Amino acid sequence: MLIFTTTAELRAYVQAARRAGRRIGLIPTMGALHEGHLQLVRAAAQACEEVIASVFVNPTQFNNPDDLRLYPRLPEQDAAALAPAGCTALFMPTVAEVYPQPTVLRFDFGPLERVMEGAHRPGHFNGVATVVSKLFHLAQPHVAYFGQKDFQQVAIVRQLLADLSFDLELVVYPTVRETDGLAMSSRNARLTPEARAVAPLLYNVLQRAAEQIKSGVAPAAVQQQALAALAAEPAFTPEYFEVADAQTLQPVVSYEAGRPVVLCVAAFLAGVRLIDNVVV
Repeated sequence: MLIFTTTAELRAYVQAARRAGRRIGLIPTMGALHEGHLQLVRAAAQACEEVIASVFVNPTQFNNPDDLRLYPRLPEQDAAALAPAGCTALFMPTVAEVYPQPTVLRFDFGPLERVMEGAHRPGHFNGVATVVSKLFHLAQPHVAYFGQKDFQQVAIVRQLLADLSFDLELVVYPTVRETDGLAMSSRNARLTPEARAVAPLLYNVLQRAAEQIKSGVAPAAVQQQALAALAAEPAFTPEYFEVADAQTLQPVVSYEAGRPVVLCVAAFLAGVRLIDNVVV
C-alpha cells in the first residue's frame, strides 16, 4: 500500500491508473477506522483494481471546536488496518495541503440540509460537500463508497453528484453494528465504560419506533415516545429524533404507501455526540 501526503502525489498516481484503464474506488474517511470503514474498503477491493482511502479530519465540517480537538486521530493504526483490507493507496494530507487558502465557495442544499444534522450543526454540510468535492476531483474515482450511518450525508453527496455532474457511481453500505446493536462510530472510542454500557439504548429506541411505524402509530406519537425514552436515561441528552421521508428527509406527518420512512436520532451520551438511523 502506498501512502501519499500531497495532492501532487495522489494526482500522479490517479493519472497513471486512469491511463492504464484501471478502475478506481474511493473511500473518504476521517480516520479512527472501524469495521464499518473496512467493510467499504473490502467492497471496493472486490470491484476495483485501485482502492484509495483518505484519512483526513476535515476542520470545515466541525461547528464545535472541542469536537474537532477531541476527534480521535490514529494514523498508524489506520494505516495498519487498511492494507490487509485491500487498500492500495492511502491519502493522509495536512489541513494546509487540502486548504492552501480559505474557500470562498459556499454550498446550499436547501431543504435537505435545513433538518436534523444541518439544523443542529450550521455549516456542517458545506464543509462536507467542499472536502468531498475536492477528494472527487483529486482521486477521480469510478466508484465512491459511503456508509448508511450518516444517512443525511449520503443524501447530500447524492445531490452533489447530481448537481455537479460528477462521473462516478455512489455505493452505500448498511450500518455496521456492535453485537449489542450500537452503530460503529469513531466517536465510540471516547465513551467511558459506564457510558458504553448504556449506549445500545439509542438503537433500542430506534427499533421500538420502527415497530410502532409498522403498526401505524402516528409519526408525532412515535417521535414523542422516542424522545421520552431517551430522556429517561440520565446519561443521555437527546438532541433530535425525526420521523422523515427517506428521499426528501422532510418530517412525515402521515404515512404514504410505498414511501420509505427513515428514523434519525442524535443524542449526547456523557458529552459524546452519537447519531443513528433506521429505514422502515
